[in-house]
Parts: sequence; C-alpha cells; structure tokens
Amino acid sequence: MAKKPQSDSIIDLFAKFGEDLKMPNMDIERVIEHHRKNLEAFEKATRTAAAGAGDVFGRQRAALEETLREASEMARSFQAPGNPQDLLAKQADFARRSFEAAVRNASEIGEVMRKSSGESVEILRERIREVMADMRDDSGARK
Repeated sequence: MAKKPQSDSIIDLFAKFGEDLKMPNMDIERVIEHHRKNLEAFEKATRTAAAGAGDVFGRQRAALEETLREASEMARSFQAPGNPQDLLAKQADFARRSFEAAVRNASEIGEVMRKSSGESVEILRERIREVMADMRDDSGARK
C-alpha cells in the first residue's frame, strides 16, 4: 500500500485536524478585520498620547523660557545700585513669582497630561465596547 506524500501545509493539517474534531469553521476574514480594528484603535490612542506629550513638551519649554527671562530681568535689576533692603525685597518678590509660576506651570502640564491620557484611554475603551458588542451579537446568533 502506497503512502500519501507529506505535502500538506501546516494550515491544511490544522484544518483537517479541526474537521476531524468537528470544530466549527473560522471566518478568517472576520478575524483579520477584528485585529485590524484593534490595531487601528491602538494607533489612534498612540497618536493621541504622542500629541499630548508634544503639548507637555511645548508647555515645559514655554515655562523654561519664561523662567529664564525673569531670571535675566532679576539679574539686571540686582546690578543696579540700591540699598540692601530693596535688594532683599526684590529677591523675595522674585522667589514668590517663581514659586507661583512653578505651581501654575505644574498645574497646566498636569491638566494637559490628564486630558491626553484620558483621551487615549477612552479610544481603547470604545474599542473594548465594540468587541464586547460583537461577542454578544455572535453568541446571540449561535443560539
């Protein structure tokens, strides 16, 4: 008795295995479409997060430029002759303004980060809701 040549591909072997076990056929196109939608959602979430990171970087740069400008102004004002009390008052005013600017900048950057990450998470949540709806629809169709 002649043996059948072993030319079956791995996919064919698994398909035959599934047929032998009486497993339901898979709609490969549907599986591919499902994963394509997942990748699109991840890509969109990543783009949103990257845009948020760019906004944070821009805000940090603006804050640094503002701080350097104020420091330059303060350095120029300290060079002018004056009494020690005026110098101390200027230093205290600079310290206060610097602290207020740091708090304001940190708050703004935190808000940008919160918004960006929230948008990214919402994109992924929406995709999860779609997947769950598809699963419910599929389970209802099989009954």
